[in-house]
Amino acid sequence: MREDEGLMKLALAQAEEALKQGEFPVGCVLTHKGAVIASGQRAHSCSRGNGQVNEMDHAEMLALRAFLDMKLAIVPEEVVVYATMEPCLMCFSTMILNGIRKIVYAYEDVMGGGTNLPLTVLNPLYATMEVKVVPSVLRQESLALFQQFFRNPDNPYWKGSLLANYTLKQK
Repeated sequence: MREDEGLMKLALAQAEEALKQGEFPVGCVLTHKGAVIASGQRAHSCSRGNGQVNEMDHAEMLALRAFLDMKLAIVPEEVVVYATMEPCLMCFSTMILNGIRKIVYAYEDVMGGGTNLPLTVLNPLYATMEVKVVPSVLRQESLALFQQFFRNPDNPYWKGSLLANYTLKQK
């Protein structure tokens, strides 16, 4: 558990940087045998007044792209993902399709989290996949970042949503 906390702190640093830039505070690091091999933070997701929101450049997707672009001789099943928020359905399915089998996250996404996807009842491609999910590692630290984000009147992203309301009620 100590190793998970240490590596989650690196993801939290990514999230803090995203928050400083006015972005949704999600950070992600991919590790292999305890060493960071790739990282990402939420990029350009929040509407900046132009009405456009980017829902593709999630931290997990950016970190996964960076890892794949490096063409390292690492078996994907040995990669562990550390994310400050539970991966959404897009990120979760993309990671498992790319062979990742362990995901550690800090704060639950009550609105769009994908880690509770019942793989065993899906088509054969997914039904035999075994994925280990470890929730709530440094949850309070991540929660504090999301509360700061949602309390900022300059951030319209997901204002008034189930996620925002749930987050702001947490202690």
